[in-house]
Formats: sequence, structure tokens, C-alpha cells
Amino acid sequence: HGECFVLDDGGEVDLDLGNYERYLNITLTREHNITTGKIYQHVIERERKGKYLGKTVQIVPHLTDAVQDWIQKVAAIPVDSTGEKPDICIIELGGTVGDIESAPFIEALRCLRRRAGQNNFLHCHVSLIPVINDEQKTKPTQAAIKDVRHAGLSPDIIACRCSLPLLKSTTDKLAMYCQVEPEQVIAVHDVPSTYHVPLLLERQGLIPILREVLRLDALPIVPPLVQSGAEIWETWKTLTDTQDRARETVKICLVGKYVSLHDSYLSVRKSLEHASMRCGRKLEIIWLDSTHLEVATETTSPVTYHHAWHQLCTASGILVPGGFGHRGIEGMIRAAKWAREKKVPYLGICLGMQIAVIEFCRTICGIEDAQSEEMDDSAKNKVIIHMPEVSKETMGAVMRLGLRNTVFQKNSGFSKLRALYEPETTQTNGVLPESNTSTTATADGEVAIKSSPSHPPVISERHRHKYEVNPEFVPTMATHGLEFIGKDESGERMEILELRDHPWYVGVQYHPEYLSRVLRPSIPYLGFFAAAAGCLEEVMAKGAKTVKGATKGLVNGV
Repeated sequence: HGECFVLDDGGEVDLDLGNYERYLNITLTREHNITTGKIYQHVIERERKGKYLGKTVQIVPHLTDAVQDWIQKVAAIPVDSTGEKPDICIIELGGTVGDIESAPFIEALRCLRRRAGQNNFLHCHVSLIPVINDEQKTKPTQAAIKDVRHAGLSPDIIACRCSLPLLKSTTDKLAMYCQVEPEQVIAVHDVPSTYHVPLLLERQGLIPILREVLRLDALPIVPPLVQSGAEIWETWKTLTDTQDRARETVKICLVGKYVSLHDSYLSVRKSLEHASMRCGRKLEIIWLDSTHLEVATETTSPVTYHHAWHQLCTASGILVPGGFGHRGIEGMIRAAKWAREKKVPYLGICLGMQIAVIEFCRTICGIEDAQSEEMDDSAKNKVIIHMPEVSKETMGAVMRLGLRNTVFQKNSGFSKLRALYEPETTQTNGVLPESNTSTTATADGEVAIKSSPSHPPVISERHRHKYEVNPEFVPTMATHGLEFIGKDESGERMEILELRDHPWYVGVQYHPEYLSRVLRPSIPYLGFFAAAAGCLEEVMAKGAKTVKGATKGLVNGV
């Protein structure tokens, strides 16, 4: 239903895990993504190994037990820099009560509640309260709670999504007919941005309920963590307040292929939001279909063509995100050319970097037929090629995935991107100081090593691609002014390009949006947005330090 999110270990998972990483400042693993296919495969493999001693394998109890065992296993995996077992594990059971595919999981959670024991399990049911003719309707929620109870679960909290704040009469009605207390009905109405939701939940009294049901006050929490949490909470409130008071709007034109479904670029959008909050500006994203910029559109739909170009030309920054396939590629190339020639801040992510390479080779290097092997495998000058270690026949699970190192080259001293990445002694978001020593990374991506000025810095970002820049054309591009300031550890794979004498023209082969956090924006996105907002020098002067309260232990934080 949207983008494919990539984790440190290369797991390709649902976009909701990205939301959890961003909001909770944690680093998850592929094991945290539990799917029907994984569970069935796990049970079948156990049966093949004789684990069930020849018994008939059934949904209940074998599959439901496997679900419970899997949850308990991943609940013990450390997900932050403390390295400790988490105190609470949040389980999101997707879908709708009554769906065939979710029935075994509902039964598994019913059993898990009994297995966990009293005060160790809390059930929050999320339900929609539709508004029809200005009347808040409770019947759908009443029916849903009835179905949930019929399945053996009894909600401790009912979180009601509504476009408007719940009326007292609505809350009382839900409490009466759903057999809960009024304070157990949490109203989650629409707010200016998702960053206000934690503030809303606090005002709704969620924390006291969690404390009471789960006996949180009995948990031993060391004072430094308590202080850190309080500082982060104050910072969060300050940041959302600053966002509300921002007056200047920055228009970013996102030139992509899947713009009709905004969730296709969810992490990109969130990264831009994080950067805009840091810069104290409002964000306006112009969702531009790259095919509308192509010559063919000028003939078939002149109005669409000229409107698209008007949007592109009036934007403060141009971003070309990742994607696959040949559709819309020429439009992206034209957008990259406009950004390069008109000195408009440009950020190319994965495919967007490859687009910048193709455009530069065609326009500046004189290689008019420069092309990507993905678009034309018979092209003479393939400046973008299929990675040799990746299968061309198999579609799935063959990409270069997960956290990979990128080494800044010695010719990168001019780089604005490197200046923002440049750490002090210890840095997160995978940033490593200049060093020739071994590195160790904590669970939340914080890397601590000794620094040495003799080697350029190394960064670690998440990847998802199977095409790369053809190294045979790199010397030609360098001769004409396009420098690859970041490469992989072998020095053969191009990771970062940046133009000199341009406000911000950067392309990265990795996906920095996967490591962006609310209190610690992704550095490429921060630099790009700051350049578009006209405050890059101010941001660079301050460095990539986080705002007050974002303390040690945060993913992508200090």
C-alpha cells in the first residue's frame, strides 16, 4: 500500500516499520516484520524437521503457538544503544477484525494475553468514528468491539479516529455500549501534523492508563534514562511549537513516477518534513509526474505540459527519488538539466543520482546516446549498468540491500554534503570519523571509533538498488567537472556525486530517508532543504548537531 521500507540488515518490510523507527528512535530487524508467509514457512520447516513428531499440523495450536513464540523472541531483541531487553513490545495487528487472513493472528494474541499474564498485556483497539451530516456515528465501533469480544479479546483502550474532537455524548455512548470506562475511550482526532499526535495522546490521559494496566511504576529505570526521556519530550514539544509558528513556505518539487500514491514516497516526505522543522520553515511538496515534462506530453496535452513546467520552474528545490522502469525517465532527465543549468538546489536519490549522471553525460560530456542499461540493454553507451553480482533473471530479493559503508574521497574537501556529515568524535546515522581503525556499531546505529585526520570520513547508509554508475565513464565525467566524492570501500562503486559552484547539486546511490529521524533529520535532505530555503550557510555553521534534548541514545542523533 506504499513504499518498501529497508532496514539495517537488508530486510524489505512494510512502511509501518519505518514509522516506528522514526517516531521511537529505534532500529528494527527483519524479524520484527511478521507476515503470514513467514509464519506458514516457519511451521512447514519445523514439520519437515520432525519437530511435531508426526502429528497433524493445524492452525490451532501449531501456527498460533508459532506466532506467540515469534513475538516473544523478537520482543527480547535490543533496539537502541542501551543494548538492554526492551520493557515493552508494541504489536500492530493489521487489517480488520473479521478478515479471514487475520483470524489466526487474533487467536494467537488471545492466547498470548493468557501466556503473558496479568498486568503484562494491554489491548488497544483502533476504530473509525465517521461523521455523517455533522453527527458522530458510534455503531461501526460498537460492532467492531462486539466482533473483537466474540474472538476472545477485550480491549483495555479504544482509540477513536475522527476528523473532529469527540463530543462528550459520543464518548459516554461508546463507554456504555462497549463496556469500558469513559477515560478508556481515547479521542484521536485530526491535528495539524502527525507530530502533534503524541501531545494529543498525553492530553487524552493515555499515560496514566498505561501505567495502571502495565504497572510501569514498578519497572526499574535508571535516572539518566528518565532525564533523557524528559529532555526529548520537551524538545519534541518545542519543535512542534516552532513548526506551528513558521511563516515562510519552501516549495519542493518531487519529480517522480508514482506521485498519484503519496505513500510510495512516505520516507522521502517524512525526511523533508524533518528537515523543514529543523530549518524553521513550512514545507510544500509539489507532486509532479515526470511524464508531464516530456516532449510527447507537449503534443498530447499542452496544458498539462506547460503547467508541469511552471510548477518545476517556480519551485525552490527539485528532488528526484528512487524508482524502477523506463516510464518518465526522460522527464526526470529534463528536470535534472533544469536544476543544474539554473542553479536550483537538486537532490537525486538512487535513480535520481543515475538520472543526473545520464543528463551530464549527454549534455556536458557529449555522449548524446548515454543511457541506463535498465532502460535500454542494447544501448551503446551504458553509463548506468546492472551490478555484476545481481541476477538479471530473478526479480525479487536480488538487490543490494541494507546498511553499507561509503568512503568520502580525498578530493571531497569542497563538498557541502561532507561538511554536514563531518563528525566530531562520535556520530550516529552511520557517520564515522576519519579513521583507519576498526569500527563497532550499537543497536541504534551509533558508531564510536577513534578519529584520525589521515583518512577521509566513512558514512553508513541503507541501500536498495541493482544498477550502478559504469566506472568506465567516471574519468570522462571527472574531466568535465562531475566528481564522485563518495565511493564504496572497494573504490569501484560510485555512491555520491556533487557539483562544485552550485548551491546544492547532490546525488546519492543510497536511500538516506530510511535513517531520518524527527529530532535528527537525514543529512542529505537537511542540506538540500536548507539550500532551497536559503539557510544552508546557517545550518552548516551550526553543523548537524541536534536541538537541545536530543541526547545520546537516539538513532540518527548525537
